[in-house]
This record gives sequence, structure tokens and C-alpha cells, in this order.
Amino acid sequence: MNRGKRSSTTLLGILALACGVLSGPGSAADVAAERAEIARVIDSSIGWFKTKDFDLLFRVLLDAPEFFIFHPDSRTTVRGGEAFRKLAEVFRDPELTYAGHEIRDLNINLSRSGEVAWFSAILDDCAQRNGKKSCWKDCRWTGVVERRDGRWVIAQMHFSLASDKVAEAARQSAPK
Repeated sequence: MNRGKRSSTTLLGILALACGVLSGPGSAADVAAERAEIARVIDSSIGWFKTKDFDLLFRVLLDAPEFFIFHPDSRTTVRGGEAFRKLAEVFRDPELTYAGHEIRDLNINLSRSGEVAWFSAILDDCAQRNGKKSCWKDCRWTGVVERRDGRWVIAQMHFSLASDKVAEAARQSAPK
């Protein structure tokens, strides 16, 4: 084989490999499988509380300084995996228990590279303490999921409550 032919064959091989790597997830079945796994991770980030499976919680969230969460209130912003682990200690309280969750209208968008996804959903997330139930109802939830070390983890989340629904709930709970 002469040198020119060898270099063109090598170049074609590199290009073919690059196209395969850069094209992201392959078939529709691959994309569906990725979305199903991402949906499982998203659900686990809330559902872990049913059994207080902290290992599951910490497995589905990015444990790195770039992790962050914005909560509906102005006091709770979490920056970094270490800060989240400290915040999560509140859930160890035996009086604080799971009272259900539901994720609706989940929409997952996978990047072309197949390494990042973003999602949106409507979340009902309820807990109970000393017999008193409290919930985020119709909470708008968005986030970013990344493939890190071969597995999907949530890197960022934002929770918000629609201001019109908050005002309505306040009116309904006001003393009459």
C-alpha cells in the first residue's frame, strides 16, 4: 500500500469515527431509551424520599461545585453538591415523611451530542410532618441533566410556583 493511499484511508477512518461520535444518539430506539433513563433519574430525584434512600438521591444529582437549585422561595438557593448534602440533612428527621409526588407533562429534550438534556414538568410534591401535610402543587420544574461517568445526573434544577396560583391559594386559605 502506498503512502498516499494509507493516509487517505486513515483520514476516512477518522472522519467516519468523528461522524459517529458527533452525531449523538443513533436510532429512535436509542433516543427513546435515553429519554426513559433520564425520566427515571428525574423521578428518582423526588421519589427517593418515599423510602428515604439517600444513596439514590445522591446518585442522581451531580456531586460537584457547579450543581445548583433555585427553589420557589427567595431564601433557598443551593450551589454545589456539598451544600446540597448539608441541606438534605433536614430530610433525615423521622417526623418528616413522604406524602406522595406526581410528575406531569414531562418534556425531555436531548442534545445532538447525546451528553446533555434539559427537561420541564409540572410537579406535585408532598411531605408530612407531625400529621400536617404540605405540598408544592402545580410547581413548574425545569432542569439540566448531563451524562457524567457514563450515567445521567441532574446538574441544575429550578422550581417555581405561578404567581396567580399562589395568590389564589392565599385567598382560599385566608380566614373568613
